[in-house]
Amino acid sequence: MTPEDLEHADLLLDLDGAVATITLNRPGARNAQRPRMWAGIARILEELGPEVRVVVLRGAGGTFSAGLDLGLLDPARPDEDGNFIAVLELDDQAIIDRIGIYQRPFALLADPRFITVAVVEGHAIGAGFQLALCCDLRIAAEDARFCMKEPALGLVPDLVGTKPLVEAVGYSRALEICASARVVSGAEAGEIGLAQVVVPPSELDAALAATVTALTAHPHGAVTATKALLREAPARSLDDQRLAERTAQVARFRALASG
Repeated sequence: MTPEDLEHADLLLDLDGAVATITLNRPGARNAQRPRMWAGIARILEELGPEVRVVVLRGAGGTFSAGLDLGLLDPARPDEDGNFIAVLELDDQAIIDRIGIYQRPFALLADPRFITVAVVEGHAIGAGFQLALCCDLRIAAEDARFCMKEPALGLVPDLVGTKPLVEAVGYSRALEICASARVVSGAEAGEIGLAQVVVPPSELDAALAATVTALTAHPHGAVTATKALLREAPARSLDDQRLAERTAQVARFRALASG
């Protein structure tokens, strides 16, 4: 993407060897999301080269993301780019298809080509929470604030966040978090499995550096194949998972033998 494309998408991109850092860059709006941002994230992820092993997602200005830009729900702003009120003029299938496009960057974060890490400070609300959930790992500040706000707005979470939330904390806790739309602190996120690393805000960068070092320390092919096995395990029977493991191992043996 060109610098102009990134600016239009409200994103920053830093490529440093095996690490790509995508920064949501609307600090004046607490990194509120809109469709142009989602399209930009999808394009970045699709265009990353094979040398990238870790994708870091974070927000500018001391907060991850306050969620959807609520201006897009304002009927007084029908001409706003991506206004959802205008979308309601479409038939149901067209709306479903449109949301499918919006979901694409969230789903792409599961790509086995790389490991995705959300660095969460400040707010991760609604779409922000779901963006963090779709990453493989989450590093959170102790005082970060996660909230699935959609039910409080009369909506449902629809940006690929429900499955990883249930997988992280279980059905009952996921339901409680969503139905109550309560705030989960970074400290609690660590306790219940939402975050894998929780540190004081001043230690986020050091924690990220240590995590990236650990994630890139071993052969890339082995790590990506293991990610694929783990990602697909919940949908497989034990026998199917055993077969997947054996098949993946043959590929690893061949790769090692060929040097």
